[in-house]
Amino acid sequence: MPDRTCERTLLNMQDSAGVGITRKSLMIGVRLWVLMCGMFSANTSVMACPSSCHCIEKNGLTVVQCMSRNLEKIPPDLPRDTVVLLLAANHITHIPNHAFRELHYLQELDLSSNDIETVDPGAFQGVSDSLLMLDLSNNHIQSVPKEAFARLRAKISLSNNPWHCECTLQEVLRELRLDPETVNEVICHTAVQEEYAGKPVIHVLDSGINFCNFHHKTTDVAMFVTMFGWFTMVIAYVIYYVRHNQEDARRHLEYLKSLPSNSQISKDFDTISTVL
Repeated sequence: MPDRTCERTLLNMQDSAGVGITRKSLMIGVRLWVLMCGMFSANTSVMACPSSCHCIEKNGLTVVQCMSRNLEKIPPDLPRDTVVLLLAANHITHIPNHAFRELHYLQELDLSSNDIETVDPGAFQGVSDSLLMLDLSNNHIQSVPKEAFARLRAKISLSNNPWHCECTLQEVLRELRLDPETVNEVICHTAVQEEYAGKPVIHVLDSGINFCNFHHKTTDVAMFVTMFGWFTMVIAYVIYYVRHNQEDARRHLEYLKSLPSNSQISKDFDTISTVL
């Protein structure tokens, strides 16, 4: 990106043309200053380039090429004027929060063919307004939080991931601009309803299936089963308690019956008195 200081200096030099500076001297000064600014900008980009990447200027845009470098995480200290960032064919497993927040000019981000499993909710914060293309194809992503793609206007490729089709994924896809060339390759690897596994997500949703309704029904059934279980346990305890008390009462009654009566005690006492 053009250096604002250089631009302001050039404007000041042009304004000075009418205050005693000859046109020839002005042109020489402008050329020297442009050369110095160009050298400074080039050196700045090179110095900011991570050692594991290759940074080039292409048509006035900074392209950072980090493909096939055996990277396990996103390189830090990427040039802030990066417009194209190529991170494909590495071993990145996780996209953390604020991974690209300093890259305010980023337009194209290629993260395809990695080992990505998790994407944090704030992974793309800071680039949502500038990003035009995002490639997350050929990874190991099963689900993503809704917040991860919030406000993204980019065209996104999500093909060839082991997606689990459920309510959250449905809500995420509803807000995205999926790449039309690869949208049919976004497949339900698993699903809350097994009959949809192996089918393109877009076809399932277009058929009128609502995974969120199924989720609510599943929750209701689970709650009913739980309540029924507790109710059964309470009834079983009451039955046990009543039967246990009845058994205790029966044993106590039999014990009382086994005790000698008052009349029998009197007869025994009279017999003993007569003998004496």
